[in-house]
Amino acid sequence: MHSFRFMGLFAIIPITMLLTVSFFVLFTIRKLNSKGLKVFGYVIAALLWTCAVLFFSMGIYTMSTGRCPIMYKMHKMMKSPTHHKMMKDYKQHKMMKNYEHGEMMKQ
Repeated sequence: MHSFRFMGLFAIIPITMLLTVSFFVLFTIRKLNSKGLKVFGYVIAALLWTCAVLFFSMGIYTMSTGRCPIMYKMHKMMKSPTHHKMMKDYKQHKMMKNYEHGEMMKQ
């Protein structure tokens, strides 16, 4: 699990994108005259900053503990019985498709 420690650095990418979009939202708000649109812009900017803070905290958590919360949830999902049933159905479907294709090639 220690190989995920530096995965926290990848949080910089979405943080940068969110803060860049929020900058342009705030820049556009300064040019507006409508009070309703200004309030809407401030709400959008606040949501973008909140998302950036969440990404930042997830990156710090990943770097400090070495556990990526998203990878943990994906690993947990892969071990669930529902996933195994779904993959079994997919393999059967793929085998049937290959069999039908093989039969068509012979004719």
